[in-house]
Amino acid sequence: MDSHAPVVVLPPSPDGGRQVTIHGEDVGTAYSLFDVLDLLRDAGLPSEDRAVDDPELIEWRGGGPYDWNGAA
Repeated sequence: MDSHAPVVVLPPSPDGGRQVTIHGEDVGTAYSLFDVLDLLRDAGLPSEDRAVDDPELIEWRGGGPYDWNGAA
């Protein structure tokens, strides 16, 4: 599935981590919303709290920004 959003956060794995891609490149695993914000900042993208609710910036798959326990 191709996303129009530059950032895609995949569903939580059993350990709660979520793979993050930016412009189709794997940039790491996030274990919290803070990790996602750090990855955004490192990539030069908007990284304020409200950025996580912007569907033009982030596509959340298998759960939203507050789903981290692997049970989305």
